[in-house]
Amino acid sequence: MSNKTAVFRKEHFNSAHRLHNPLWTEEKNDQVFGLCNNPNYHGHNYDLIVKLVGEPDPETGYVIDLKILSDLIKTEILERFDHKNLNLDTVEFANLNPTAENIARVIYDLLKPRLDAKLEMTIRLYETERNFVEYPA
Repeated sequence: MSNKTAVFRKEHFNSAHRLHNPLWTEEKNDQVFGLCNNPNYHGHNYDLIVKLVGEPDPETGYVIDLKILSDLIKTEILERFDHKNLNLDTVEFANLNPTAENIARVIYDLLKPRLDAKLEMTIRLYETERNFVEYPA
C-alpha cells in the first residue's frame, strides 16, 4: 500500500494585467476580453495553492519541509509577480497573454525544476473567490 501524502502551501499575491491579443483588432479584443482588455490594466488578489504529492521521508516524516517550499514560492513566484504589472514588469508575460490559465502554467514551470522529481505537483490559482484554475488538469 502506498503512503503517498499530499501537502499544500497557500500564498497570496497582487498583480495587474491586461488580457489582449496583439494580432487582433481592438474591437475583437473588446468583444472577447471585455473589461479585462482595459488599456489601463486591472488587478487581482490571487490566491495560490501549491499541492505536492509524494512518499513521506522515513527519517523526517515530511513529503517536503514546508519551510523550504514556502521559501521557494517566495523567491520564484512572489518576488517575481507580487505588486507587478504582469504585462509590463515580467519577462514571462512579455509575449504571453496573462490569463489565469497561463499564469498557473508559468508558476508550475518555475517551481517544478526546483523540486525533487519524484514529487507530483498541482498548481491551483484563484483569480477571484469564484474563478480558479488548476494545472496540470
